[in-house]
Amino acid sequence: MTYIGHVRAITVMGLPLVGGHLGQVAIGVTDTVMMGWYSVEALAAVTLASTYFFVLLIFGSGFAWGVMPMVAAFEAEGDETSLRRATRMGLWLSLGFACLSLPLMIWSRPVMALMGQEPALAEMVGQYLAIAGWGIIPALLVMVLKSYLAALERTQVVFWITILSAIANVLANYAFIFGNWGAPELGIRGAAIASLASNSVALLAVVIYVLKALPEHQIFVRLWRPDWDMLARVFRLGLPIGFTGLSEVGLFAASAVMMGWLGTVALAAHGIALQLASMTFMVHLGISNVATIRAGNAYGRRDPEHLAKGAITGTTMSICIAALTIVAFVAWPEPLINLFMQKSEPARAQILAVGTGLLAMAALFQLVDGAQAVALGLLRGVQDTKIPMILAGISYWVVGIPASYLLGFTLGLDGIGVWLGLVVGLGVAAILLNLRFWGPAMRGLRKGSAPLPA
Repeated sequence: MTYIGHVRAITVMGLPLVGGHLGQVAIGVTDTVMMGWYSVEALAAVTLASTYFFVLLIFGSGFAWGVMPMVAAFEAEGDETSLRRATRMGLWLSLGFACLSLPLMIWSRPVMALMGQEPALAEMVGQYLAIAGWGIIPALLVMVLKSYLAALERTQVVFWITILSAIANVLANYAFIFGNWGAPELGIRGAAIASLASNSVALLAVVIYVLKALPEHQIFVRLWRPDWDMLARVFRLGLPIGFTGLSEVGLFAASAVMMGWLGTVALAAHGIALQLASMTFMVHLGISNVATIRAGNAYGRRDPEHLAKGAITGTTMSICIAALTIVAFVAWPEPLINLFMQKSEPARAQILAVGTGLLAMAALFQLVDGAQAVALGLLRGVQDTKIPMILAGISYWVVGIPASYLLGFTLGLDGIGVWLGLVVGLGVAAILLNLRFWGPAMRGLRKGSAPLPA
C-alpha cells in the first residue's frame, strides 16, 4: 500500500473514532461548562472529581485496550473463536476492576482531605463521586465492547453510540443541575446523575447493537462461564496497558492536586485549559487507536513493511494536527476560555489571566503528547506492553511530576510551572516510546516471529 493509501485508510477508519472520542470528551466538557455557569466552586469540585474518576477509569481500561489488538490479530488470522473468548474475558476483568474501584468512589471525601484539599471542596467532590462513581461499571464494559467493534473496523457505530451518550448527558445536566423541566435543582449532584445516566445509556446501546449486528460471534452466550487461559492472556496484555495509562493520567491528576493548592481560581482555570487540551488530544488518540488496529492486523499477517509505512503516516498526520492546534491555542486563548464562563462571573478576569498562560503551555505539549500516543498505539498493536509501561512510569512519575512541583513551587512559577512539568514528562515519554517501537519492536517483527510476546 502507498503512503496515500495509508492516509486514506487511517482517515476513513480514524474519523469515526476521533468523533467518538470527542463525543466522550463532550460529556466532560458539558459538565465543565454547565458547572461553570452554576458556580466557580462547583466547577473546581467537578474538575477534581472528574480527574479522580478518570484515574480509576483509565487504570481499569487497560483490559479494554488489550482486547483491541487481540481481536484485530484474531480477525486477521480468521480465528473467530479466540476473538469471542478475548472479548468475553475482557468484560470479566473490567467488571472485576470496576467493583474493586467502587469503595474508592463512594468514600472519596476523606481521600480528598488527605490530599490537602479544602474541606468544602472535598465535601463537594464526595457528593459528586458517591453518585457518579457507580458509572465506572457501565463505562468500563462499554470500553471493552467499543474496542471489540473498533478492531472489527466498525468504527462508525462506536461514534454514534458515543454521540447518543453525550446527548443524554446534556439533557440530564440541563434538567438536574438547574432544575429545569420540573426536575429538582441538584447542582453538583445533578451533574453526577447525568454522568451515571449517560454511561448507562451507552452500555444499553452497545449491547443491543452487538446482539443485533453480530449474532454470529455470540459474545453474551454463556458469558458466565470462565475461560481461565484466555483470561490470563488478556490480563497479561491489559494490566501493563492499565499501568501505562495510570502513569500518564496520574501525571495530570497530580497537576490537578497541585493546582488545587494554588486556590479555587487556579483549579478552575486548570479545568478549562485541560478540557480544551483534552478535546484536541482526542484526534491524536483516534489516530493511535487506528495505529493499534492496523498494527494488530499487520502483526497477525507478519507484514513489517506495511506496519512501517502505516507508522510513518500516522505519526506525520499527528504532527500536522498538533501544528494546527498550537496556532489555535496561541492565537485565540480568550475566546476559547470564555466559552466555559458566564460574563457575570466575578472571578472571570482572574481565570482568564491564569487560563491564557496554561493554554500556551498546552500548545507546547501538543506535539509530544501526540507523538507518545501514536507510539503507544503502535506498540500495543504488536502486543508489546510491559517495557512501554516501565518507560511511561519513568517519564511521568520520575521526571514529569517532580518537574511540575519543582517548576511550580520551588522555582515559584505557579500554574505555568506545573504545566511546564507536564511538557517535560510527555516529551521524555515521546522519545523513549518511539525509540522502543522503531528499535526492538520493529526488529522483532522483521525477523518473522512474534516480536515481543505479551
